[in-house]
Amino acid sequence: MPEQQENKQQTSNANKEQDIGQLLKIKREKLAALQEAGKDPFKITKYDVTAHSRDIRDNYEEMEGKNVSIAGRIMQKRVMGKASFCNIQDLKGNIQCYVARDSIGEESYADFKKYDVGDIVGITGEVFKTKTGEISVHAAGVTLLSKSLQILPEKYHGLTNTDIRYRQRYTDLIMNEEVKETFVKRSKIISAIRRYLDGQGFMEVETPMLVSNAGGAAARPFETHFNALDEDVKLRISLELYLKRLIVGGMERVYEIGRVFRNEGLDTRHNPEFTLMELYQAYTDYNGMMDLTENMFRSVAQEVCGTTAVPYGEHMIDLGKPFERMTMIDAVKKYAGVDFDEIKDTAEAKRIADEKEVHYEARHTKGDILNLFFEEFVEEHLVQPTFIMDHPVEISPLTKRKPDKPDYVERFELFITGREMCNAYSELNDPIDQRERFKAQEALIAQGDEEANHTDEDFLNALEIGMPPTGGIGYGIDRLVMLLTNSPAIRDVLLFPTMKSLDK
Repeated sequence: MPEQQENKQQTSNANKEQDIGQLLKIKREKLAALQEAGKDPFKITKYDVTAHSRDIRDNYEEMEGKNVSIAGRIMQKRVMGKASFCNIQDLKGNIQCYVARDSIGEESYADFKKYDVGDIVGITGEVFKTKTGEISVHAAGVTLLSKSLQILPEKYHGLTNTDIRYRQRYTDLIMNEEVKETFVKRSKIISAIRRYLDGQGFMEVETPMLVSNAGGAAARPFETHFNALDEDVKLRISLELYLKRLIVGGMERVYEIGRVFRNEGLDTRHNPEFTLMELYQAYTDYNGMMDLTENMFRSVAQEVCGTTAVPYGEHMIDLGKPFERMTMIDAVKKYAGVDFDEIKDTAEAKRIADEKEVHYEARHTKGDILNLFFEEFVEEHLVQPTFIMDHPVEISPLTKRKPDKPDYVERFELFITGREMCNAYSELNDPIDQRERFKAQEALIAQGDEEANHTDEDFLNALEIGMPPTGGIGYGIDRLVMLLTNSPAIRDVLLFPTMKSLDK
């Protein structure tokens, strides 16, 4: 029986492939006929669009009876003798069009009846309402602008295969309206961020993507070769060190929104290339960065979503009330029951880690183990906006120490829905201390840590020239978009996420 079912399935699949092949052949035959008749759609170079679907619907009282020119893809088509209906999808949605032989002429109507779902057309006509009350366009002319030679997924089942959706985002955008809305909102989020920062006196800048020393974060870089100079270079993993050079140069408030590249794995939160924003402000500290972050998140949510209470999965995230602020030590004490202020040294920290079954490496110190406890026991509980402050110096090589507690630094991370949303410091501006920390990072590299920072002599030279007290912060733009669009995975907010090659 199983063998019979398998044979039936194979036969069904073969029949479907044969049917698809025939449909594709017919589409090309239609194109050839159009070209032979001197009606090649691919020779049309422009079409004047005067209105979009949503604009017509939203402003119907003003638009009724007016002539408009729209353009888009045929998503549905119903031919009924001398008159037909089609549904056109454009940038802003869908609108019905009524196409009658007596209105567009017999030849044009004959051509229209041969058009396929997926074809792109331009339609001029008058805005009206049908007897059922649907806002529509009564076509006076139809122009075929592009012939689709492929077959769109079946409308009612849509495009649900996630691998195809990510690989063929163009098809995903056509078939899933909510996907288009996500990326429209992404653009609005980035624009709102720029408006907020510009209003705070920040200047947007651009810094190099190809660098000799990829520093500023704990990540493994991508490497390539620059033929003109016969030098190996890296793709940047961070924006930090060049932006700090600009602070040294007297640019007191700067930010950059750009792609960075980290040679790491793929999961729901990580893509090897992603959009990072970093900003630096002279004469402030990490407390100033907390205030700026809280106000910016609240402002962007209100502008883009119309509210500061945004849904994410099963939670309602409240960006309107003050964000909670908690030290890393207090957070670990609260959720793991371990007080690292009472732990004397690394040996004791490792003993307690063994008791709690927290895995660590031989090179890890007390500060590293505190961070491991935080990741193991705390992160998942930080659903509502929470600033985690005062990290151990071992995991913060570019951060200013706390004057009253030098084993810890003036650093915070913002967590929402259990995810890190940003990372900020009171920036280290002591070149002597910075050199010592680079030496510690070089020692980690020697022990096999591929994510440690190499010494950057030019950056040290900049610090020796003098950098004012500065607050700095890095935001994962993709994660903010995930939050404000209620998207579960980073690939859902990247138009073209990294995918494994189909050749492998």
